[in-house]
Amino acid sequence: MEIMQHFKACIFNLDGVIVDTRKYHYLAWRRLANQMGFDFPESKSIHLKDIGRLASLEKVLEWGNIYVPEAEKLHWADVKNNWYQDLIATMKPGEVLPGVLLFLRQLRETGIKTALSSLSRNARVVLQSTNIDTFFDVVLDGNAIKKPKPDPQCFLLAAAALHLKPEECIVFDDSVRGVDAALIGGFTVVGVGQPAILSKAHLTITGFENLNFNTLLAQLNLREVS
Repeated sequence: MEIMQHFKACIFNLDGVIVDTRKYHYLAWRRLANQMGFDFPESKSIHLKDIGRLASLEKVLEWGNIYVPEAEKLHWADVKNNWYQDLIATMKPGEVLPGVLLFLRQLRETGIKTALSSLSRNARVVLQSTNIDTFFDVVLDGNAIKKPKPDPQCFLLAAAALHLKPEECIVFDDSVRGVDAALIGGFTVVGVGQPAILSKAHLTITGFENLNFNTLLAQLNLREVS
C-alpha cells in the first residue's frame, strides 16, 4: 500500500508544535522561585519540558538549593499552576505557531483525523484561548496521561481514541523524548525542530509554514523507499 493511502490521522504534541507556552511556564516558575528568594534564567526552562509538574518543581527547587517537605510540594506545584492558568487564559489566536492553522485546515479538507496529546493538564484551556479546539477530533491531556515520555502511552491512547493503529498515524513532536516515545509506540514520527537534535525522527521540519500535507507524505514515502 502506498504511504499516501496508509495514514489516516495526525497526532500533535501541544507545546513547541501547535503553540509555544514555554514563556508562560517560565514566568510562573520564576515567580515561584522569586517568592522563595532566588532566580533562574529562561534558558534553564528547556530542562522542564515534558517532565510533569512535580518533577519540574523538584528541578526548580534544586536550582535554588531550596528544601521543601514532601507534604508541601503538591501545594507549591498547585500555586505555580494557578499562576500559569491565569497567564494562558489571556492567550490569543495569534499565538498559534505560523502555518499550523492552515495545515490543520488541510487535514480537515483531506479527511485526515486529528488528535492532540499533551502531558499538560491545561491543554484544553490553551486550545480554547487560541480558538483552535474545534480542529481536533480527540484531545488528551495530563488528566488522562499518567506515564511521561519516552513511554508511548500518550500517543497510544490518542490512536486508540481515534480507533486507529499506531502505523496509521503520524506523530508530530518537537522533543527527543517525544520522538523516542512515538518510535517505541510504532508510529511514524515527524520531528518539529532541528534535524541534528531530532535525528531519530523519520522526517524533520522546522515548522508548518508553507507545509503541504501531500508533499509531506511524498517525503515520507521517499524515506521509506530509501
